[in-house]
Amino acid sequence: MAADRRSSWLKGVLDLLVLTCLTGGESYGYEIAKALAAAGVGEIKGGTLYPVLNRLEEAGLVVGDFRAAERGPGRRYYRLTSGGRKALGEQSAAWLEFHTHVRTMLEPGGTGDMP
Repeated sequence: MAADRRSSWLKGVLDLLVLTCLTGGESYGYEIAKALAAAGVGEIKGGTLYPVLNRLEEAGLVVGDFRAAERGPGRRYYRLTSGGRKALGEQSAAWLEFHTHVRTMLEPGGTGDMP
């Protein structure tokens, strides 16, 4: 059950987390997935991650370009656009405010204790 909940919670914030992964510069899908796992978010499979990247690209928040590799398959590298940076700032602030309200309700003595 906990994994099911975590998956539901992640759907609501994954776009924001992917944008955050790109603040340090360009990256490709596998690197983004590794960064999310290292942050404790869990394993994000390609079938989940690449649709997010495509959606962000269609929205103009990231730009992707394909690069051939000397050995092995090429990769699509993504970077934030100026609109992506702006959206990240706005959405981060909104998420943190929402998180504060949820946390307040969940803490002992919070309004979640109402009869």
